[in-house]
This record gives sequence, C-alpha cells and structure tokens, in this order.
Amino acid sequence: METPGNLFVVAAPSGAGKSSLVKALLELDSHLQVSVSHTTRSPRGQEQHGREYWFVGKDEFARMVERNEFFEWAEVHGNRYGTSRPAVEARLMAGEDVVLEIDYQGALQIKQLFPHAVLIFILPPSWGELEQRLRRRGEDEPEVIATRMANARHEVDQARHFDYVIINALFETALFDLKTVVHSQRLKYAAQRRAKSSVFAALNLV
Repeated sequence: METPGNLFVVAAPSGAGKSSLVKALLELDSHLQVSVSHTTRSPRGQEQHGREYWFVGKDEFARMVERNEFFEWAEVHGNRYGTSRPAVEARLMAGEDVVLEIDYQGALQIKQLFPHAVLIFILPPSWGELEQRLRRRGEDEPEVIATRMANARHEVDQARHFDYVIINALFETALFDLKTVVHSQRLKYAAQRRAKSSVFAALNLV
C-alpha cells in the first residue's frame, strides 16, 4: 500500500527503553502520531485504557482476530498484542506519520504489508544493564524477570532484520538518534514523492 504518510515501527526487548524513547519523541515531534495497540494483559502502574494500550479480554481479542481487524498480532510473555488495521490505514492515507511500538514479530509482519515501513530496533548496552533496568522498574517478580531475560536473547537476535539499530546506553543520545532516523526517512526520495506528489508532478518527476 502506497501512502503519503510514513510508518515507523519500533521494537526492543523488555527493559531496553523503547516506551520512554517513543514517548519523548512524540513530545518533540508534533507531526508524529502513535498508534495505540490492543492487549490482553492487565494495566501496569499508571497505564490507562486508550492511552498506553486498549486493554481487552481474551475473548474480545479473539473476535477481533477473526474479523481481520489487526495488521499484525503476536503473543508475548503469555499475553496477546495487536495493531488496529483501520486506525493505522486511515492516518497514513491522511498523510500523517505513524509510529508503532510493538514486538519484533509484529514488526516483521508489518514489513510484509508495508515494504516502505521503517523498522527500528532498540538495543540495551549490555545484558547486565538490561537486567538492572528490569529490576529497577519494580513491576515483575524474579521469575518473570528471568523469563524476560531469556526471551530477550532471542529478541535481540532479530535486530539483524531491522533497518536501523539504536543502542540505548545514554537516553539523550538514543533519543537524538531516533529523531535523526525519523527526519532522514522523511527526506528520502520515495517518501518525498509520496508526501509531496503535487510538487513532483509539477516538476515532471512522477
């Protein structure tokens, strides 16, 4: 699907700082919109329905899958996550740039549907730092952290399939790198042709 809007997909192992980076990016870039995913897991901390996620029951999620309402969906740590197809398509067709914050499985599915989607993987600086970040969150029991660390080994290995890789050692540097990727993508020839089709037509570049 050719759309005037750009689609950015950000993935990372749990604890790498993906959510914090995307949140900070959205505060700096008014032209970027986030697509809120659906999930069957329970809210954490101060999370709100419709802000961080649309929290739905397993039966409702299954019905949405049957109705083909998701671009992609995946099961992660025993919970299901999905990206709304109508919401993303409408924004991209309206010329808005959209960022998806999802699991690597969903990111690779999205790439099949949107070849021009930009896949960005956030890496931790080390395994030790990743484990410390998970512990500092104070949200999970030790056995859950152990599971997340085990899953992270496989997740990190998928970074080779992404377009860009950002190492989140220092938050400010990682945020700068993320902003740079977004801005650079907007200036690519193909992206400019989709977004500024009238200009390209006037210059006989179509």
